[in-house]
Amino acid sequence: MNKKYSKRDPIKDYFPLPNEIFCLGLSYGEIVVYSYLLYREDRISFQCYPSYKSIGSALHMSRNTVCKYVRRLEERELIATEPTAIRNSRGIKLNGNLLYTILPIEQAKECFYDRQFENIDRQIAEEKQKKRIEKLCLKSDKQAI
Repeated sequence: MNKKYSKRDPIKDYFPLPNEIFCLGLSYGEIVVYSYLLYREDRISFQCYPSYKSIGSALHMSRNTVCKYVRRLEERELIATEPTAIRNSRGIKLNGNLLYTILPIEQAKECFYDRQFENIDRQIAEEKQKKRIEKLCLKSDKQAI
């Protein structure tokens, strides 16, 4: 029996996940949290404000694990966060959820490539230093003989 799929609106019923996300060396947890934030974002402001608890509940992660992945996404410049505040019924100011802003993927790609170049530069410098030390050790060994 051939069932027809219900008609789905590609803008309302789906959310875009950039292809580049799989080339940035992210862990599965980072990809999942990033995907959830994209799912929850306002497509106009690129912002959302789910709590760590609601993210963790949806993704079956602990609050601390969600917090860790959010920090890593910030370091990789995929998202920006800012604290929010609310007032309760008595007028007391309380901490609210974080406000997440999804940053342009190009910014994250540049950050990734900059880090790759830094790692290469560091490896080259370490290699040069290693060769200098080997030369010095050989010279001191020859002088000792």
